[in-house]
Amino acid sequence: MSQPNSLSLFWIYLSECARLLYWAYFKPFTFRQWLGNNIHATLPDTYNPFSKQRELAQNSPLRRYAYQVWWVNLTVPFLIMLLVAPIYSLASGELFNGLSISLFLLGWVTGLLQVRANFQQRWQWFYSLFITLAIVLFLLLVISQLIPKAEALVQSLFSAPLFSALGLVVWGVSLSVIFGVLWEIAWDMVLSVVLAVIFHIALNVPLSVTFYVALGVGCSVATVGTPYSATLILTSTVVGFVASSVAWGGGAGVAWILGVLRVYFWIPELLWSLALFLVSRPGAVSKTLPYLPPRFDELIYLPLPFLDSLIIESYPENPAAARQTIDYLITSTNQQQLAAKAIRGIALTTLDRCQTITDIVAISNELNWIPSPPPKQLGEILPNFLEISQTVRSTQSSTTAYRQIELLQKPIAALGEIQNRLAFNRNPFLATSFGSITQRWLQILQTACRTLTEAAEKSGEIPQPYIAGSALDPESAKSRFKGRQDLFRQIENLSLSPQPPILLLYGGRRTGKTSTLKYLPQKVGADLVPLLVDIQGIASTITLSGFAKSLATAIQKAAWHSRRLQLPQPDLEELQTDPFLALQTWFTQIERMASGKRFLLCLDEFERLEELIAQTKSRAPLNFLRHLMQHCPQWILLFSGSHTPDELDPYWSDYLINTQSLRLTYLEEPEARELILKPVENFPDIYHPQAVDRIIELTACQPYLVQLTCSLVVDRLNQKSRDDTQKAIPSLKATREDIDGVIPKVLERGGTYFRELWTNTLSQREQNFIQDLMAGTVDAGNQRLIRQLIKKQVIAEGEKGNYQVKVPLIQHYFESVLTDDYPNS
Repeated sequence: MSQPNSLSLFWIYLSECARLLYWAYFKPFTFRQWLGNNIHATLPDTYNPFSKQRELAQNSPLRRYAYQVWWVNLTVPFLIMLLVAPIYSLASGELFNGLSISLFLLGWVTGLLQVRANFQQRWQWFYSLFITLAIVLFLLLVISQLIPKAEALVQSLFSAPLFSALGLVVWGVSLSVIFGVLWEIAWDMVLSVVLAVIFHIALNVPLSVTFYVALGVGCSVATVGTPYSATLILTSTVVGFVASSVAWGGGAGVAWILGVLRVYFWIPELLWSLALFLVSRPGAVSKTLPYLPPRFDELIYLPLPFLDSLIIESYPENPAAARQTIDYLITSTNQQQLAAKAIRGIALTTLDRCQTITDIVAISNELNWIPSPPPKQLGEILPNFLEISQTVRSTQSSTTAYRQIELLQKPIAALGEIQNRLAFNRNPFLATSFGSITQRWLQILQTACRTLTEAAEKSGEIPQPYIAGSALDPESAKSRFKGRQDLFRQIENLSLSPQPPILLLYGGRRTGKTSTLKYLPQKVGADLVPLLVDIQGIASTITLSGFAKSLATAIQKAAWHSRRLQLPQPDLEELQTDPFLALQTWFTQIERMASGKRFLLCLDEFERLEELIAQTKSRAPLNFLRHLMQHCPQWILLFSGSHTPDELDPYWSDYLINTQSLRLTYLEEPEARELILKPVENFPDIYHPQAVDRIIELTACQPYLVQLTCSLVVDRLNQKSRDDTQKAIPSLKATREDIDGVIPKVLERGGTYFRELWTNTLSQREQNFIQDLMAGTVDAGNQRLIRQLIKKQVIAEGEKGNYQVKVPLIQHYFESVLTDDYPNS
């Protein structure tokens, strides 16, 4: 293959220089990527390549690139001046002042030679000379202002041709040396304008507005055109207005508009966008995407209409092309706002097309390319719809219709919350865009629930209303919580008394303490604000300031959840420096804000505070709580846990003075029967009377065991109905044999509860007593140990005065542990 001749090599070199100039002005993001991949991995695009003199000899691409940069800087100002001069002469009818421009260009070339040499000593020499001349110039200006007689002398000195020529040369050299490299950051534009103003004042040389425009255009070409350019040029223009005449300020403004905003390119880009919008046809809109103006100009500061509409309309016909265009706008242009508008429009259009629950499920897959969490520009509503779609999709894997209905309640509630938020939102765009979508989705999901309900009723499937293990939440559990009315009344009366005591709610594991506290806001009057705080969650911190911050956050969330009460923000800096003093100040603010209310601070799992005290070696949290009770009359403290005061460490006695203990026992038999027969409204009759009696007998009305046993019974009956080929479901009821049949599964599913009771709740002495009791060799004289076990509701006194394990299911577990028959023991 023949080698290219010199002329071909020249044109290749020239085309590479032109490409660099085009990239610097139109494609800075493409240029930066090319520079890092092909020239130098650590050379910024705003850096003088001649500064890496030592690498030029070994790195031929870097050397070629450096000299191309230098030639572009050398020729561009001359080309601009040659272009501006005839335009100025034709527009103004005056001859262009070529002498001053020639002197400026002479200084520019001299400075570029200095940049190319890049010798440290020469640079320091020039820098010192430039600073000296600037100081002399400044002093002469000051003298001319302070001494009236010297003003004429200074003006005559500055008006001398030699001094004017020297000033323009120094100006050109300074611009080219300090800011003359093609990819220096936008400060060259700023200082060029400022220096132009200074020389206009000092030399009184009537530089033309056209020259100022050329200077602004040339400087914008000589930079990357970073997003900071417009701001900095605007600042320099303001300086020009203040420091110079109106004509000069107007010139600076024109320079900024033309040089930075580049109106001469924006106008054809605007017309081109309009043309693309007009010629685009339905079904072929995606074909216009490769020709959008940002494809050719990565820096467009002025808005271009219709582009987001083209991307949105092209998405249904070609999603890949629309997404590729959005990715390009985000990663390779300054059009992130345009990309956000396109994403939002695509999302709204997609959400609005949903007509069935299948369409809603498909949304999570169709829009899974939207980042998670979505950008802030997309607003707060759109992410909620994506989450709702994911939740609805998860319901499709449910094996029963009733379970699907139960799971659909969460997205339905979420849509209702969105409706409430839209009603109070001041943004009309959100209300109109998402309002109709929210209403349609609600109708779709509610219709799906009705359809599922009808199908479940026809199939005879028994709904699963029992919740075993988790604390009951009023929003999801509804009316499943039974009993405890006397306890609620007692808590309310004590809290609203003139001098309320500290309340201590205690009971065994899984007896319903947390569920009781969660339902408390619904069971007491509005003048009492229950604030449920899970100490187990916030006491894991290892610092007092971390605990104070977590406590404040938990109280704020609890107030909103309990009474929709928005509490003020605490001082975060004070929480860091003096956490409990800051909490005292914050609690006082809350009292002033809600002077007519009392706050019941419920600390669930309060025993976990001992871990924080051991970690920090400080009882400051308890001292703060004692101060709260003594000096804040609107605050009432409720401790909730499984320990009584005599079971805690001795230091607790100092903080639990004037404590009213509230014991949470098992359910009363009528309450347990209601839980079994009517856990929710319209629950079918599925139990024979003997089955209900057997559940009461086996569980002794322990609420967790009642829920667990009934849940397994429902599963057993549904399995029977699926195995029954005759589908005789309406007559299928649980018998005593069915209850006995689920006992092994109760012991298996409830293994964690049983093991915790045996290993953590009972001491070694108590375990030995239980073993003797079940062997029939118990010593009835140990009344103290017996009272402890009765208080823990582990044993109970029988009809004949003997003692036995209170709950038969627990006795089954104890027997399996003592005989090593239980696999999970």
